[in-house]
Amino acid sequence: MTFGIIRERKNPPDRRVVFSPETCGKLLAKFNKAQIIVEPSPIRVFSDADYKDAGIEVANKMEECDVLIGVKEVPIDNLIPNKRYIFFSHTIKRQPYNRTLLQAILAKGIELYDHEVITGTKGQRLVAFGKYAGIVGAYNGIRAYGLKFDLFQLPKAETLADQKELISELRKIKLPNIKILLTGRGRVGNGAEEMLKAMGLKKVNATDFLNKEFTQPVYCQIDASKYNKRTDGIVGSRADFFENPKEYTSNFFRFARVTDLYIAGHFYDEGAPYLLTKEDVRQKDFKIKVIADISCDINGPIAPTIRASTIADPVYGYDPITGSEVHFKDPNAIAVMAVDNLPCELPRDASVGFGKSFLKYVIPAFYNGDEDGILERARMTKDGKLTKRFAYLQDYIEPKSIASQ
Repeated sequence: MTFGIIRERKNPPDRRVVFSPETCGKLLAKFNKAQIIVEPSPIRVFSDADYKDAGIEVANKMEECDVLIGVKEVPIDNLIPNKRYIFFSHTIKRQPYNRTLLQAILAKGIELYDHEVITGTKGQRLVAFGKYAGIVGAYNGIRAYGLKFDLFQLPKAETLADQKELISELRKIKLPNIKILLTGRGRVGNGAEEMLKAMGLKKVNATDFLNKEFTQPVYCQIDASKYNKRTDGIVGSRADFFENPKEYTSNFFRFARVTDLYIAGHFYDEGAPYLLTKEDVRQKDFKIKVIADISCDINGPIAPTIRASTIADPVYGYDPITGSEVHFKDPNAIAVMAVDNLPCELPRDASVGFGKSFLKYVIPAFYNGDEDGILERARMTKDGKLTKRFAYLQDYIEPKSIASQ
C-alpha cells in the first residue's frame, strides 16, 4: 500500500503535515509492505530535502498512491477522482462553506475519511491537534495580557521554533498578582496547563480561587461540573453534564467576579448553557479583562468572542456596553484572543505529535482488516454516497438545501 502525503493548498497557508520525516521512517520500518510518497511543498515545516535525507521519496506522483493524507481541506480542483483521502473536511457539522467540497467528493467517487471522527471503540478521538491549540492559546493569552496593560511584549508564537522556546520566553516575564482561570480538562485544557505549570505558577483549587487573595499569580483549572449546575438542584457531575447538558445552567459568573485572565479550553456542544452572556459582561462586578478563547465558538458560549482573530492580528477588543468591537487597549474593552488555527503557530511540534498518534492508531487498521472499526467509523463517503453513519448529512448536500440557507 502506498501512502501519499499531499501538499497543503488551503489559504491561509498551513505548514503542518501528518507525518514528519522521522515518523515516515518509523512507519516504513514497522510495515514492510508500505510505501510513502511525499508531494513537494514550498511551505511545509519539514522541507523536501528533510524527507529526501530520510530516504523518503518526494515526487509529484499522488495519482499512484492508494491513500492520500493531508491536514486541511483539499481544494476541489485538486481532488483526484476515485481515491481514498484522509483530512479535516469540516463538514460533519454542516458547515455551509464546505458544502460544495463534500458535493464534489461524492461526485468524484472519493472515499473520504475525516480526522475529526477517527475514534476508538468508546467514541474517544484518537488523533487531534488540541494539545497544541492549548499550548499556543495559553501563551497567546499571557501575551495578550502583557499587551493590554503594557506590562511586557512577548514575541509571537509563530516566530519561535517549538514549545521549549515558548516556555523560555514565558519564564522571562514577571506577572502581577493576577488570577488566571482555565476551563477544560481535555487535550486543549491540559495543553494550556502545561504552559502555566512550566512558568512555575501556583495552582489553587476552586474554593481558594473564589475566596482567597494571593501575593503571587495563581491559576485554577476547572471542568464543566464547576461552572454549571443542574436546574433541578440535584448534585451533578462532569459525566452527567455531557449526557444531559440541557438539564444544566451556567454557574460561571462567580468565577468572573474574581478572574483577571480567562483561558477557555473547554468543549462546547449545542444545547449546553452559555458561560458568559452579553448581560453578564455588563455587570459592575464582572472583572475579566483578557480572554484567550481557544475554543473560539463565534457568537456562542462566550459573548465577547464575536469573531475569530488571525495569527497576524490575534487580539481585538470587545466593548461590553455596546457589544461592538473596539481597540483592545480601550480602557473599557475586554481584550479577546480568538485565533481559530492556533496549532499552525507551532507546526513542527504539532506535526510530530499528531503523526505519532496517527501511526499508533490509524495505520495499523490498513493492515489488520480494520479489526477495531477505526476506518469504518471515520469513513464518510463511499461509491459516491454518504455512509450510514453520516447519512444525516443528506439534506446538507442536496441542491434544495442550498436554497433554504
